[in-house]
Amino acid sequence: MPERSGLPVTASWRITLPHTAAAVPIARALIRTALADVEVSADSDTAELLTAELVANAVEHTVGEAPIELVVELLPAGCQVEVHDGDPAPPGDWYGPEPGPAPDAWQEHGRGLLLIRALSSACGHRLTDGGKAVWFTLPSRSRPSAA
Repeated sequence: MPERSGLPVTASWRITLPHTAAAVPIARALIRTALADVEVSADSDTAELLTAELVANAVEHTVGEAPIELVVELLPAGCQVEVHDGDPAPPGDWYGPEPGPAPDAWQEHGRGLLLIRALSSACGHRLTDGGKAVWFTLPSRSRPSAA
């Protein structure tokens, strides 16, 4: 079990983010901060990338101005990140690309959920009272000791 000062690492954060592009760097900073002081944690670079993808998707693909909620849980086995939004519809390409032509390799959009599926140990979505939560988990990994 991960420890810091002899105590097991189990903590969670919940923050409300604006329904704007400004939410993405805020979410990245929160993940970076949440994982910075933990001796055994998930890969913070991957956590930051996948969190940014979920938040950007929530901002881009949900209508209205209702805030987005980011929930980060540090667990003995790693971390889980959830992004809550007000739209109950499942993510568009969650289970694979939509029928039709393959995405253009030069385009910036269309690969976020593919990255989440490929880089996380588990991922999914669920209905909530106010819409849905899209989540991923990353396993813990020991940080290399300083030489």
